Amino acid sequence: MKEKLRKIINDTSTIEGKIFDYFIQSIILISLFTFGYETFPDNSEETKAILKKVDIVTVIIFSIEYLLRLYVSNKKLKYVFSFFGIIDLIAILPFYLGVVVDLRSLRILRIFRVFRTLKLIRFNKALNRFDIAFKLVKEELILFVVLTFILIFLSATGIYFFEHNQQPKIFSSIFDSLWWAIVTLTTVGYGDVYPVTIGGKVFTFFVLIIGIGIVTFPANLIATALSKARSIEDEENKTIDNP
Repeated sequence: MKEKLRKIINDTSTIEGKIFDYFIQSIILISLFTFGYETFPDNSEETKAILKKVDIVTVIIFSIEYLLRLYVSNKKLKYVFSFFGIIDLIAILPFYLGVVVDLRSLRILRIFRVFRTLKLIRFNKALNRFDIAFKLVKEELILFVVLTFILIFLSATGIYFFEHNQQPKIFSSIFDSLWWAIVTLTTVGYGDVYPVTIGGKVFTFFVLIIGIGIVTFPANLIATALSKARSIEDEENKTIDNP
């Protein structure tokens, strides 16, 4: 019985597995719809009651799914602390906390219901390719993140020395200048903090040029890795089809 349940829950190649997956996906979408609909300010009491009942039903289904996945898992602790295990738990936890604690004082916990969207990732076959791609470029991405933090700090340091005398309140310290460095390097540029000196403007120009590279580099890196991951997946499929 346990093995049969494991195949239904984890194996999407069977009819039963596909039905289970589509059913859970449908419940997730229904749950997200009701979550959004609850925010309408003019909902009637009857509508609120219906939405509450729908939420209770979806939570019960998600709870049963969580317990079943825990039951069929060979390594239960590994599942509990895995990415999907944590997402599955967060998807139902706010409801049960609301039973124990008055959520009027903890309304922020309701936002965790939006994490149910992440449950949909489980059913995306492309996720495997992203996993392979990440493993292929993991070291490059880590190096990129480290270099990005270094560039942000250097940019904040540079703009501080250029602008501090002219704008002592805005660029009062290097750490206060970090906001400018982040929005400039990411090319967002909200315009709330900007240089007024010639040196600061020239420095900003070079920071923006570097920022363009920061935005495009990881996208190109991941795109190349995904292409390699697809090739690896195709080779594995060919091996399975032609043993």
